[in-house]
Amino acid sequence: MKDNVLPADTFVVFNKTIINEYDRKILTMLYQPIIGANAACLYFTLWAYLDKNNLYSNEWTHHHLMTNMRTRLNDIVESREKLEAIGLIKTYVKKGNVNNYVYEIYSPVSAAEFVSNPILGTTLYNNVGDIEYEKIIEYFKIPKVILKDYEEITCKFSDVFESTNFSNFESIEGDLKRSKSNKLELASKIDLNSIFSLIPEEMLNQRTITKETKELIYKLGFIYNFDEERMTELIRNSLNEKNAIDKNLLRLNAQKFYQFENNGKLPSLIYRNQPEYLRSPVGDNSKKAKIIYQFETTSPYDFLMSKNNGVKPSKNDLTLLEYLLLNVDLKPGVVNVLIDYVLKINNNKLNKAFVEVIASQWARNKVETVPSAMKLAEKEYKSRQIKKYPDKIKEAKPEWFDKDIKETKASDEEIKMMEEMLKEFK
Repeated sequence: MKDNVLPADTFVVFNKTIINEYDRKILTMLYQPIIGANAACLYFTLWAYLDKNNLYSNEWTHHHLMTNMRTRLNDIVESREKLEAIGLIKTYVKKGNVNNYVYEIYSPVSAAEFVSNPILGTTLYNNVGDIEYEKIIEYFKIPKVILKDYEEITCKFSDVFESTNFSNFESIEGDLKRSKSNKLELASKIDLNSIFSLIPEEMLNQRTITKETKELIYKLGFIYNFDEERMTELIRNSLNEKNAIDKNLLRLNAQKFYQFENNGKLPSLIYRNQPEYLRSPVGDNSKKAKIIYQFETTSPYDFLMSKNNGVKPSKNDLTLLEYLLLNVDLKPGVVNVLIDYVLKINNNKLNKAFVEVIASQWARNKVETVPSAMKLAEKEYKSRQIKKYPDKIKEAKPEWFDKDIKETKASDEEIKMMEEMLKEFK
């Protein structure tokens, strides 16, 4: 849902859990390398707004939050989305002349749950590196106590207490505070039924497939961007003697295969497509608006694959996408414009050095939205034309450079055709 937060909009923080200082260490050492310092700072700031009973906050405006954090509202919204995506907060809004927001704050998962999660653990490892990762793991390890020469003499409950009449007791468990964390919610492209149908029953006993196993397959498919064919092959190679999926072996096989295909690298988390707060308003049915919508709602991976007529991007192309999204920190929609522009003017070739020069220029100009990227690309194109083709035939240009396209309304047939095409990218 489109979320246009204004400085005058109010918010209240509700605590849905029990947060302690140990959680602060988990957030700083495990979560922050993934979500970044700004998102971590927002979490700690919302936490600080809670009252002395640690239950809820007073009502504040987002302008106050901007002043408190000394940052732009767009940066706060982006940080909030990261916290939502990783399961640390939930957001609710009541629309009105002034919108009222409720931010429910949740605990981070335990260190053990974090590291065992294939998405969180893998991304942390890739972001901090091998040496730092081992140091972090060592910090959270429980020291071993050798008790082989000791005898346990711990009392049982029944050894100390006697039962009594609880007939008038009424449970109020649901009203009490407890430590509560959120699960990661993923929209996976993998169809588990299709995968399991490709594995013979004599190889895989489907009665052994638990909800936990299914969630693991979804997570591995998401973090490594595996399709159903690849996931099926990995599952086949991860079966034990009882014809059940060995979850640890499946993790290991997925990691090894990805590293083999990507020169030893592990994946990092990035925005899949253009963040909601940087998208254009809906309602415009012009051809150019449709093109902008495609740029904004398609991931760079899918966009590049569509440019390759359905063929998966090469390793070099994927490395270039990773560089643009992670190193240069361009937004996904902006990367799509850059890809489209370079392919058009460079004979369908993604020359790395050429792309990096333009990307650096756009980063310096703080280009974050698709329309601003298109405008800058058009300016760059005209400059190239003047310098390179003063008296010659001009090179091909992207369709969206045509000024008249803004005013040309698409026919009903064109709109229907465009909507059918865009369904592939949702």
